[in-house]
Amino acid sequence: MAETVAPGRVLPHPDREEIRLETVLHALSDPVRLRIVRELSTTADELSCSRFDLPVTKSTTTHHFRVLRESGVIRQTYRGTAKMSGLRRDDLDELFPGLLDALLAAAAGQHTRLGDEA
Repeated sequence: MAETVAPGRVLPHPDREEIRLETVLHALSDPVRLRIVRELSTTADELSCSRFDLPVTKSTTTHHFRVLRESGVIRQTYRGTAKMSGLRRDDLDELFPGLLDALLAAAAGQHTRLGDEA
């Protein structure tokens, strides 16, 4: 497992070769985590975790980001005191061609149809 290093802070990430389909699918099966990924997919930049307005507690938000990071869906790094998150689109597209785009399109369609947001 690769590690992203910032002064005094280390966050474990799976190497590309370690990312497993079932782990990615599990991570994306939760509505809150899918909402995070949908938002990250709209920008090429990394976003601060504090930027997300999620309907869960701070500790639950931290859990959701950890599941996404440990599954290989996102990469997180520290910039000063901010924890920044970015979608690992290149890794996911290389390993599972078309999967991320199909899931994001299905999630957008569901949101349009049902108006549900976690």
